[in-house]
Amino acid sequence: MSTVLPTSFSDRLKSSLRRVTWPAWTREPLLHFVVLGAVLFAADHFIAGRADDPRTIVVDAPVDNQAIQVFKAARGRDPDKEELYALRRVWLDNEVLYREGLALQVDRGDTAIRERVIFKALSVVDANLKAPRFDEHVLREWFESNRSKYDEPARYTFQEAVLAGENSESAVRAFVEMLNRGRSGGELNAGLRVYRGRPRSNVVQGYGEEFAKALEESPPGTWRAYATRDGWRAMQLDSVTPPKPGAFEDLRGVVAQDWLDAKMSEQRTAAVRALAKKYTVKVEEPTAKAEAQSNLEDND
Repeated sequence: MSTVLPTSFSDRLKSSLRRVTWPAWTREPLLHFVVLGAVLFAADHFIAGRADDPRTIVVDAPVDNQAIQVFKAARGRDPDKEELYALRRVWLDNEVLYREGLALQVDRGDTAIRERVIFKALSVVDANLKAPRFDEHVLREWFESNRSKYDEPARYTFQEAVLAGENSESAVRAFVEMLNRGRSGGELNAGLRVYRGRPRSNVVQGYGEEFAKALEESPPGTWRAYATRDGWRAMQLDSVTPPKPGAFEDLRGVVAQDWLDAKMSEQRTAAVRALAKKYTVKVEEPTAKAEAQSNLEDND
C-alpha cells in the first residue's frame, strides 16, 4: 500500500509536530540532519538509489526496519509510534538534503559518501540563513520557558547490592533483611554498585518511574527491596541533594547561545522542508507496522 503525500505535507506536518510532545533527543540542534542521520542511516545509500523518479521519495519497510534496529540496539526496546514517526521525519529530511546535494553536484570527490553530501548540502542551506536579533527580554523569556534545562535538579546517591543467583521478590526481600542486620555484601556473595549524584531523569531512564518515586520516599541509610522494570533489586538511598534554581545573570551567555542555536535550527528545518515541496513523498505501509503508518497519516 502506498500513500502519496501532497506537496503541502511539510507545512501540515510542521503544524502537527507542534502539538506532539516529542522525546528530548528529537529536539537537539542539527539532529534532523547530520548528527542522527549519519548514525541511524549511515548504510542507507542503497535505499537512496531505489527510486526511478528522482522527484519521488519512498519511505517504506526498509527505512522503518533499519531505524527500528538501530533504535533498539541503542535503547533496548522498539520505538513507539511517535518515535518511529520522528525517525521517519529524520530520514526524510536527510534524503531531501542528499538529493539536493546531488543536484548541486556537491558529491564531486565524495562518491558514495552519503553523510558528506548531506553535510555539504546543509552548508549551502546554512549560507542563506541569517542570525536573528535578540534583546534581554527575549532571552529572559527563553530562560523562563526552558527552566528545566538551566535549573540544577535534585540528585540522588544510592547503592545497589547485586544478589548472585535468584532475584525473585522473596529472595531479594530476605537478602535486604540480612543487609539491614549488618551482614556485608561480601559475606552474602553480593556485588556492590554505587551511583553518585544521579538526577531524577537518569534514575527514571535506568530503572523506571515507579522505582524513582519509591526512591524519593525512602529513608536514607536503609536497604530496601524495589520493583524495577528489570526485576527486583536491593538498594539503599544514601543522600539527596536538593534542586537549585538557575540564575539568569550567571547563565546569560549560555542562554544566548542556546536561543541562537534553537532559532537557527528552526530556520534550517524550515528551509529543508521548503526544499521537500519539490518532491512527491510516498509512504508504503509495512505489514508489521500499520499503527506507525496510521500515526503518520493522522498527523498529516
